[in-house]
Amino acid sequence: MYREIQFTDLSKDLLEQLQKGGFLTVKSGDEVNTMTIAWGSLGFMWTKPVFIAMVRYSRYTYNLIESSKNFTVSFPLNGQLQKELGICGRKSGRDTDKIKECDLALREGSIEDTVVIDECDLHLECTTVYKQGMDESALAPEIRDKYYADGDYHVLYYGEIVKIYTK
Repeated sequence: MYREIQFTDLSKDLLEQLQKGGFLTVKSGDEVNTMTIAWGSLGFMWTKPVFIAMVRYSRYTYNLIESSKNFTVSFPLNGQLQKELGICGRKSGRDTDKIKECDLALREGSIEDTVVIDECDLHLECTTVYKQGMDESALAPEIRDKYYADGDYHVLYYGEIVKIYTK
C-alpha cells in the first residue's frame, strides 16, 4: 500500500539514501530506462519543491529525458536492491534491458508517462521545469579535474516534485 507524504517529511531519509544510490527512471513513448544516481539535490525553488537530477550527455538516459517532460526517482530505504543499483550504475540501457535483467517491477506513476521501481520505499514523481548543461568555465578546477577529466559533463534537470509517496 502506498501513502502520499509531504515534501518536508522526506528530506532526512532521501538525503541519507541518495549517497548510497537511487533509481532515476524515464519513460519516453514505449521506452523505459533506469539508471543509478548518487548525486542530486533537494530544495525549494520558484515556490515549488524541487529535485535536481544530474545526467551526463553520454548516458542513454540523456536521450530519453530530453524527449520526456517527466521523470521519477525511487529510493530503496531498507538496504534492499544493492545488487540492482550496482547493475544499473554499470550497464547502459543502450545495450541492456536493465529492468528485465534486474527483475525490477515497474508501477505506473500518477503523472503522465511516468513509472517507478515498485520494490523501492520512497518515490518522487517530477516534471522538468528547468534544465541546464554545466558550464565548465564556472566549475572549480579541482572538481573539473577529478570528475570531468574526460569532458563528459552533466545536464542538471530541475524537476518539480509533483507527488511523493512511500510504501
